[in-house]
Amino acid sequence: MSIRIGNAPCSWGVEFANDPRNPTWREVLKQCAEAGYKGIELGPVGFMPEDPAELAPALEEFDLELIGGVVFRAYHDPDAWEDVLDATHRTAKALKAHGAQHLVLIDSISPRRAPTAGRAAEAEQMDKAEWIAYRDRIAETARIGTEEYGLTVGIHAHAAGFMDFEPELVRLLDEVDEKILKICFDTGHHSYAGFDPVAFMKRYVDRISYMHFKDIDPKVKADVIANRTGFYDACGQGIFCNLGDGDVDFPQVRQVLLDAGFEGWCTVEQDCDPTLDPDTLGDARKNREYLESIGFS
Repeated sequence: MSIRIGNAPCSWGVEFANDPRNPTWREVLKQCAEAGYKGIELGPVGFMPEDPAELAPALEEFDLELIGGVVFRAYHDPDAWEDVLDATHRTAKALKAHGAQHLVLIDSISPRRAPTAGRAAEAEQMDKAEWIAYRDRIAETARIGTEEYGLTVGIHAHAAGFMDFEPELVRLLDEVDEKILKICFDTGHHSYAGFDPVAFMKRYVDRISYMHFKDIDPKVKADVIANRTGFYDACGQGIFCNLGDGDVDFPQVRQVLLDAGFEGWCTVEQDCDPTLDPDTLGDARKNREYLESIGFS
């Protein structure tokens, strides 16, 4: 099984490019390498230098390969379309410049959905016209990434957005051509949403092009769902725990990938609150060691 394990800037608390709480991009690269990883995601576009002449030598210095990047934007908001397009092209250009392959699309948190993260039965749904426009915006950015930049594009379900719960993800997959849209499957967000990650993987593994490894603390999950806690507050409460300490069955995740002959990158993402002084290097090492202990090289 040729699977490589990477990490992402969100494991260092980097969610938005200009957040003053962010560590420096070089510190993220340094710690990622020190923890034993050979690949890293771009993070929110603008966090790492967009000039390849500046970023390429740093990636080489730390012996890291750029894996992919995420467009985390408000696909649910038609007024945000220009922002979505800007992030799509900037991210795709950065990935192309460094030979990275994976462009990940995520509908960002919506005030309409934030209170019902993890509560599929209570969540507000789009009407037919709104859904069609939403689907078409996702499909257009997928087409841009695939046809204009030659990237592999994956949709990523995310808590508190309109692409959160498994039925929404399945509906999108049914309605958008597989040639332009694969799945970036996040084990933790699927669990947060109240669904079984392994069962979904068994059904859709042939469409999964890229994996995000994230674990969920079941006690924290129960608490934040009961209290309708916001996503970032839930991160601060430790909903995303170290791999192996939560409710995601990673040995079974590995087995599904092994049985399917999956090859490529699986990226650790342990979203954290930078104001709580997390042990980012220590957690990155523990996650790497855990994955090695269950058979990932």
